[in-house]
Amino acid sequence: MSIDVNNESGTEVDEQSILDIARYALARMRIHPLSELSVIVVDAEAMEQLHIQWMDLPGPTDVMSFPMDELRPPSKDDEEPPQGLLGDIVLCPEVATQQGKDAPTQHSMDEELQLLTVHGVLHLLGYDHEEPDEKAEMFGLQAAIVDGWRAEKGLTGPSPAPTVS
Repeated sequence: MSIDVNNESGTEVDEQSILDIARYALARMRIHPLSELSVIVVDAEAMEQLHIQWMDLPGPTDVMSFPMDELRPPSKDDEEPPQGLLGDIVLCPEVATQQGKDAPTQHSMDEELQLLTVHGVLHLLGYDHEEPDEKAEMFGLQAAIVDGWRAEKGLTGPSPAPTVS
């Protein structure tokens, strides 16, 4: 799996954990091991510009996903996953910091960025949360991936509650 993490935010973030959880999520979703993903960490101003440009919404947001080849997880266990470019995930540590503080189970900016990375991966794979049933599926899968990764890493304590909307 080729995953690039590029921090352009000016904020120190745990790039290795972003890389690790992205790799874990893609493996768990059975995405071809030669597929490519880019994760970009930007400041609030850059995120706000993207949010306005692509969503026509004001203010910075936490995560945005820009799919390329519209890869999807294989639907059957014996199905060979396609190889390709997943796309870009853009994260904003300033928004992540505030969301971590405001969450029911307060957590760090890095824990929020890990959650947002998984959220972004799922969006790249076609998952959405517009409808209640879609939201239940996506957020359930997101929690399972974050919990599985945390357990594999031996991290203790509650996993971050979903704060993305």
